[in-house]
Amino acid sequence: MARNITVGLSVLMGIGVFLFWNTAYPHALSYQEQYQLFLWTGDYLRERGGVPGGVADWLGEFIVQFYRIEWLGALLLALLFVALQQVVRMVTGFGLPSFVPSVLLFWLLGDPSVLLGYVMALIIAISSAGIMGYIGRKAERTRIAKIIGKWGDILIVPIIYWVVGPLAWVYVLLRIVGYAQKEGWRNGWKLGWIAVYLAVLQVVAYHFLLTQWQAEAVMLPMQYYRIPLMMNGLMWGIPLVIIILAGLSTFKKDFWQTSRTRRTSIVAPVIQAIEILGLAALTWAAISKGYDKDMYELIRQDYLVRNERWDEIVKRAQEYQVKTPFWSNCVNLALAQKRQLADRMFDFYQSGEDALLMPRVRDLTSMLPTAEAFWRLGMVNSAQRYMFDTQESILNGRKSGRCTQRIAECMLVNGHYRTATKQLNLLKKTLFYREWAQEAEALLGQEEKINAHPVYGKLRRLRYKEDFLYSYEEMDKMLGLLFMNNPENKMALDYFMGEMLLKGNLQGFQQYMGAVQQYGGYRMMPIGYQDAMRCIQMQGNVPGSPYANYAKRMMAGRRDS
Repeated sequence: MARNITVGLSVLMGIGVFLFWNTAYPHALSYQEQYQLFLWTGDYLRERGGVPGGVADWLGEFIVQFYRIEWLGALLLALLFVALQQVVRMVTGFGLPSFVPSVLLFWLLGDPSVLLGYVMALIIAISSAGIMGYIGRKAERTRIAKIIGKWGDILIVPIIYWVVGPLAWVYVLLRIVGYAQKEGWRNGWKLGWIAVYLAVLQVVAYHFLLTQWQAEAVMLPMQYYRIPLMMNGLMWGIPLVIIILAGLSTFKKDFWQTSRTRRTSIVAPVIQAIEILGLAALTWAAISKGYDKDMYELIRQDYLVRNERWDEIVKRAQEYQVKTPFWSNCVNLALAQKRQLADRMFDFYQSGEDALLMPRVRDLTSMLPTAEAFWRLGMVNSAQRYMFDTQESILNGRKSGRCTQRIAECMLVNGHYRTATKQLNLLKKTLFYREWAQEAEALLGQEEKINAHPVYGKLRRLRYKEDFLYSYEEMDKMLGLLFMNNPENKMALDYFMGEMLLKGNLQGFQQYMGAVQQYGGYRMMPIGYQDAMRCIQMQGNVPGSPYANYAKRMMAGRRDS
C-alpha cells in the first residue's frame, strides 16, 4: 500500500509541476530563458566545464534553452522533480518523506535568481552517492565491487567535485552516513577521510586553478545563484534535509521491525496520513510564500510584452496592479499599441514622469519594457543602448538571447552590418534563434529588402534623421521632435502628449492639441484629453476625474518629499 501511494504521488507530483509551469507560470520559464544564450559549440562546453561545477551548470543551461517551447520546458522540469524524489528515495529508503526535498525545491525555484544548474548538481551528487552505496553493499559478492567500494572514492570525489562543485559535500556526507549504517555508527568515522580529501581538493583548486575567484565562491554553491556572492538559504537547507533523512533511515527500519505485529496495522495508516497532510501543508506554504505575487506579475507583464499580447496586458491590468514604473511602462505600451493610450491612460496607475519611459536602471529587468517602447517608437539607438545595458547587467556574466536578437535588429535597421554580423554569428550557434539569424543574415547589405520590410522599413522611416545625445529630462522634447520628424508616427504623438500630462506641462499640452486634431487620426477628441482639459479649466476640481486624481497624488507626493 505504501509503495502504491508513493508511486501515485510521484505521478501526481509530475503532473502538478507540469501544469504549474505550463499553465500558471509560463512567464517564469521565459524569464529564465531570456537571460542565457546556450551555444552548441565545443568552445562553449569547454568554457563552462573548465571550472568546478561547470558541467552541472552547462547541463542546466542546456535544459533551460528548451523553455522557449513552454510545454517542453515544463515537461523537463516535471521530470527533474520526479528524478530528485526518486534518487532521494534511493539513498534514504523513505517513501513519502522522500517528497520533502522536491517540495522544498519547488519553494526554492520561486526565487528567480536560482539557476537550474543547482538542480542538476543536486541530482548528480545524490545519485552518485546512491550508486556507490549500492556497490558497497554488493562488495562481498564480487571482487570488482569490493575494490570499487573500498577505493572508488579516491577517483570519484575529484570527478564529482569538478562536475557539481561545492555540492560534492552532499555526496561525501551521504557516503559517510551510508557507510555508518552499513558498518555501525561507531565505525562511521573510518570513512571520514573523504571529507578531508574533498576539503583539500577545494583548497588546492582555490590556490592553483581558481585564483580569480573569492574563497566563498569556491567553498559554497554560489555559482548556481545569478547574483554573485549571494545564495538562498534553501540551497543548503535542501541537502541538509536529504542528509538527515538518510541518517534517520536506520531508525525507521528498527521501528518497523518492532512494529511488525499487531501495531503495524494501526500505526502505518496513521503515520501515512500524517505524512500526506504534512506534504500538503508544505506544498501550500511553498506556493504561497515562495512565489511573490507582485514580482511574478511584473515578470508576466514583461513576458506578455515580449510576445506582443497587448490585449492580455490590458485585461490583467484591470484585475491587478503593481504600483511600480515597470508596471506602468508595460501597460502604457500595450495601450499605445491598441491606440487606446490617449483615451485610457489615466484609468490605470501611473507612477509619475517615468510611467511611459523609465530612466536607465542598472539591473537586468527594469529597462526591458522601456527598450521595447523605444523600439516601436523608432528611437532605435535608445532601444539598442537599453538592451545592451540590460545584457551587461546580467550579474553572472551570461549573454541574453532576447537582448542579442534585439541588438542585432537595431544594428540592421541602422545599417551597421559588420557589427550586426557578429551578433548574428552568435545566434546562428543556438537552437531556437538560428532560423531567425539566418533570415536576418540574408538582409545584410540589402537596402531595398530592408526598406520594404514591414518592421525594419517602418522603423527607418520613423527614426531620427541625425544622431545626437540627450538627457532623460528632455524626453518630452525628444518625443515631440520624433513626431515632427514624421507626423505619421502616431505613437510618438501619443507618448509626447502623455509625457506632458505626466510632467504637468499643461500649457504645452494645450498648445499641441491642434496637432492631435490634425494628425492624431481620431474621429473625436480622446476621452483622456477631454478629461485633462476639464481639469485645466476647473483647476482640478473635477470629482471622479482620473487625471485630477493623478495630479493630486503627484502633488501630495512632492509635498511629502
